[in-house]
Amino acid sequence: MAEGNESGTDQREHFTEETAGAALRSACESAGLDAAGAELLRLGSNAVYRLVASPVIVRIARDRDSLEEMERAVRVARWLAEEDFPAVRLVPGVGQPATVDGHVVTFWENVQDREEYATLEELADLLRRLHWLKEPESLGLPYFDPFAKVWTSLRNLRGVVDEKDRSFLEERAQRLSKEYDRLDFVLPFGLIHGDANIGNVLRHRNGQAVLIDLDGVALAPREWDLVLTALFYDRLGWHSRGQYEAFVHRYGFDLMNWPGYSVLADIRELMMTLWVGQQVPTDERFAAEFPKRVRAIRTDGSRKDWQAF
Repeated sequence: MAEGNESGTDQREHFTEETAGAALRSACESAGLDAAGAELLRLGSNAVYRLVASPVIVRIARDRDSLEEMERAVRVARWLAEEDFPAVRLVPGVGQPATVDGHVVTFWENVQDREEYATLEELADLLRRLHWLKEPESLGLPYFDPFAKVWTSLRNLRGVVDEKDRSFLEERAQRLSKEYDRLDFVLPFGLIHGDANIGNVLRHRNGQAVLIDLDGVALAPREWDLVLTALFYDRLGWHSRGQYEAFVHRYGFDLMNWPGYSVLADIRELMMTLWVGQQVPTDERFAAEFPKRVRAIRTDGSRKDWQAF
């Protein structure tokens, strides 16, 4: 999710396909890469482009204050390569991260020419392997605090969405913050991916499943890396029962049997809703989706009609 500050709202409003494209061309020129014909894959927390002239993915951060986070992601990527862990690799020979026109840019090897997601079993295998790694102190990994982004997102919603909706979500966040502090985690504390879900596990052209999007790697209770898969199955209906059970079998722990599951799920769906709220000025799809999500949370209604972005 995009993270920013009070001035970050203006930055988000001006982060359009046109401004991202200009940053892409400048970044590629500086790196000696050809941006001609580049395909925009997504425009969210990052603008993600696939180059045509070379097998490279270019990620341009929406948040202009993300340099430290991207520097850490680069360190993590280089360490995982040394560990021979199946994760996306940096493009060699390019200084990273780069700062171009005020935007932070990273260059990654293209996994394959069309997106193909791996299976939930493979996601479970990757998470189990990642969670066993012992990270070096030189990575400078932060302790994960889910509410750091929540409070920032709530500030950024002022004047963007209906104030009654924003206030409701703020009150919910205050309650969930207290409940989170009282949770009794049972899995070991340590290295997590931070945004572990099926959308961040791609099939490499060599057939191997690899983790992508390393921006959120941190130190935290491992339960956090399991909640999205459970939430996608339990509340959103994006995974089938069989898929979820296969994930649980391969990882070896069913988060939904843990008493704190509902709190983590509530926090995660709150974060997902706040992210949608921040995109309201950019696209009518988000403007329609945000009040629908707030209504479902407020009334404890079905989430099965939530759209994936």
